[in-house]
Amino acid sequence: MNTIVFIILMMVWGLIVGLFARLALPGRDPLSLFQTSMVGVAGSILAIIVSLVAFGQIAGFVLCLVFSVLIMYFIRRSRGGGLTDPGGLGPR
Repeated sequence: MNTIVFIILMMVWGLIVGLFARLALPGRDPLSLFQTSMVGVAGSILAIIVSLVAFGQIAGFVLCLVFSVLIMYFIRRSRGGGLTDPGGLGPR
């Protein structure tokens, strides 16, 4: 039961962080709620790893947000977009 609760809490935390990451970059992103949550979870995990290695303490919300924004930016770049253009949304 504890594992299921942990996974649900990580998904909710990832959704919150992922939504803020989407707000930080201008333009529409064609991501579902699940994909947004996964961006937030991945950013949080990267922030925890980097903060433990570099600073010796647990990451905070701002560091999780920074890494999630970086992941969103690289997703946009892989679609052919940029900082303000999501790219890959269809014909223009």
